[in-house]
Amino acid sequence: MNGPPGNDNIVLSAAALSKVYQRGRQQVRALDNISFEVRRGEFVAIVGPSGAGKTTLLNLIGCMDAPTSGTLCFLGKPVQDLTEQQRTRLRREQLGFVFQHFSLLPTLTVAENVGLPALFAQSKAEPRVSELLAKVGLTHRRDHRPHELSGGEMQRAAFARALMNQPPLLLADEPTGNLDTATGEAIIALFQQLNREGLTIIVATHNPVLAQAAGRSLELADGKLRDTVA
Repeated sequence: MNGPPGNDNIVLSAAALSKVYQRGRQQVRALDNISFEVRRGEFVAIVGPSGAGKTTLLNLIGCMDAPTSGTLCFLGKPVQDLTEQQRTRLRREQLGFVFQHFSLLPTLTVAENVGLPALFAQSKAEPRVSELLAKVGLTHRRDHRPHELSGGEMQRAAFARALMNQPPLLLADEPTGNLDTATGEAIIALFQQLNREGLTIIVATHNPVLAQAAGRSLELADGKLRDTVA
């Protein structure tokens, strides 16, 4: 789902982005001079073999790490020079995250897990929690704890939590990696539904079905980028 052209429609832009790690005396160039843009309403898959730089790129986009060089702009504002406090606020208020291992707190109910981002943002959780649980089909599980859920239900709860603060961008790292084929397909359908509703999504994945469901792929190999259309 592509939006109309124009700079106001660009959610994310990277220019000559590089990330170098120091391992002893060796320098590892995880990302090498990559540039791309993501427009509002796009569904983009980051693909490539293990070690290609997918998670590194997602960490930079999600402001969990800073690039060694180059620029990264979110909604037109450069983020590479933000302080850690500013990056934390941006992550909390502007980005949603879905992880392979769900990252739900085991002592909290589904509803409490979903409402956590609102708690951190010091805003009211209800009725947004109820709205999101209905959207992901978990209303009947709101008072259950994570260990009482299936893998697919835990991932749906993680989706609802990621959407709690209505972020303009959803990031996902191998979201079907711990799911069986049928459950993974249901999660892919949820991605597609959210994208049809206008959410911008970037997902790092080895799953070819998920990559094909996205409208566009950013293919990484040895830290270099080839932008392809799915």
